[in-house]
Amino acid sequence: MRIESEGIINGKILDKYGKRGRDFRFGMPTLSLPLHIYDSPMGTRCYAIVMEDPDSVKVCGKVWIHWLVANLFSPDVEEDSSSNAANYIQGINSWRDNSYGGPCPPDSPHTYVITCYALSEPLDLRGGFDKQMLEESMQGKVLDTAKLLGVYDN
Repeated sequence: MRIESEGIINGKILDKYGKRGRDFRFGMPTLSLPLHIYDSPMGTRCYAIVMEDPDSVKVCGKVWIHWLVANLFSPDVEEDSSSNAANYIQGINSWRDNSYGGPCPPDSPHTYVITCYALSEPLDLRGGFDKQMLEESMQGKVLDTAKLLGVYDN
């Protein structure tokens, strides 16, 4: 299984998906990345996606969660779909918002990790779940995973 995005070129997240973009709400970049999932295993019924910034630990003492998606029933996520998520539910990011929050590295370029999980069945979650709830609900349902890395300059 693999995950790709035309919003990440040569390993770099395009400016418009983060702090140098034009779409903001309460100081948080909101134009979500387009994603495409390929070669899912047989039996995949839906997907979950986690976008996080492990480099944020050195700045704020924790991994910053940028996007949590569950019960995605399509292998394609359109650009800016977070603003009106119709075919998936979203969890709480580190801004405490139920949506995509784009890259905003304050100190140096950060590498963002997007992990996609192919799932054997939909998850029993409602919008506003956190990462721990997502991980617990996926136990025993993950068929495969794929990671996509993207750097965003400060």
